[in-house]
Amino acid sequence: MRAVKDQAPPPGASGIRVALVIDDHPLFCEALTLTLRTALSVQDIATAASLAEGIERAQAAPTPDIILLDLRLPDTDGLDGLIRLRKVVGETPIIVISSLSDDRMIASVIKAGASGFVPKHSQRAVFVEAIDRILAGHTYTPEGYVAPADDETFDEDDIIERLRSLTAQQARILELVCEGKLNKQIAYELDIAETTVKAHLTAILRKLHVQSRTQAVLIAQNARFAAILSGQR
Repeated sequence: MRAVKDQAPPPGASGIRVALVIDDHPLFCEALTLTLRTALSVQDIATAASLAEGIERAQAAPTPDIILLDLRLPDTDGLDGLIRLRKVVGETPIIVISSLSDDRMIASVIKAGASGFVPKHSQRAVFVEAIDRILAGHTYTPEGYVAPADDETFDEDDIIERLRSLTAQQARILELVCEGKLNKQIAYELDIAETTVKAHLTAILRKLHVQSRTQAVLIAQNARFAAILSGQR
């Protein structure tokens, strides 16, 4: 593991002291590290090949000023990794880097808490531009991105009715999913079998008319889930 330092190094030309790259492809990690070091003068760059390792490194000193995250990692499912990481690192900017770069995916990534999205095939100058814009307080989306006009997540009345259709146990499980908990963690917390958690999740997806837990999380987050279900407890 990378040695933990007591103090962060001085900032480079970009103002970034410490960066973290989370990606399980060694060559891509190496390329991003080189870009950060040569184009942005970042000296302290940590890498991680899984979300668990990335979270561990993000919590170590010195904490990163910016995180670059691949969506496809051995221990994550879709946007779950981004959602879990966001809860750990607070306001630290996260740039998602992925080969899945259709407009709906980009919109979902931004809604889930990313500060920007860069397609994995982008040239070095695009990564530099994205980081510069994010450090200036903007959200970065790639050239040509058009926000989906038919955002099916939010016919609000319909979504609220779907959420209200959940049982109390299903509502609690969805809340834990929104917190980034894995099935085995949910099972432990609720003192139920992991197979029971999976059965409830199947029912939750069916009631919400979605195909994945990531879509369920996005619906819950955007519909102010806790407030909607407060009367169910």
